[in-house]
Amino acid sequence: MRISTGNDRERGHQRRLSALKSEPHAVRKRMNDEELLEFLTEVAGRHPNRDELLFVCIGTDCSTGDAFGPLIGSMLEDQGWPHVIGTMQSPCDANRLAFLENEMLPGKIVIAIDACLGKPLSVGGYLAAGGPIRPAQAVGAIWPQVGNYSIAGVVNMIGPKPYMTLQTTSLHTVMQMAAKVAEQIGKAWGVRDN
Repeated sequence: MRISTGNDRERGHQRRLSALKSEPHAVRKRMNDEELLEFLTEVAGRHPNRDELLFVCIGTDCSTGDAFGPLIGSMLEDQGWPHVIGTMQSPCDANRLAFLENEMLPGKIVIAIDACLGKPLSVGGYLAAGGPIRPAQAVGAIWPQVGNYSIAGVVNMIGPKPYMTLQTTSLHTVMQMAAKVAEQIGKAWGVRDN
């Protein structure tokens, strides 16, 4: 009988991290507001039934930069979207991400939304893809990829201390960006604010 040691667990953890890191990444396209609407309109054309969509809005209400996803989730609920994970009241944060697979509704088309950090000229824009997003990359966390489609809001510049950068990001900027994404989703699917 072999007794497991801390080194064995660490090696297993490192193998899982390597496997996650080696997953192919979706090709992201930098977009402004109008291009994001075009992207979402294309997705809506492929998946017009609102009930087949699940929005996974990743982030926390405890950090201004990382509140991007939960803000959008709350706005989508206000628009009457039936399937939303991650709101200001019930964020899809690191604790919830660990159990996200249990919450995923089978057969739904998942649109994952998260904040990210980027180049100075990208701040205020979006990175969208017809593929998944890997949550929490900016802060060095390794989580499985999420989504059939994904949108990342570039809320601030990447820097040497990404966690601190997210903490000190302008709430005004994040709220404006979140409102624009929720508005563009509503336009793409012909949803009116309540």
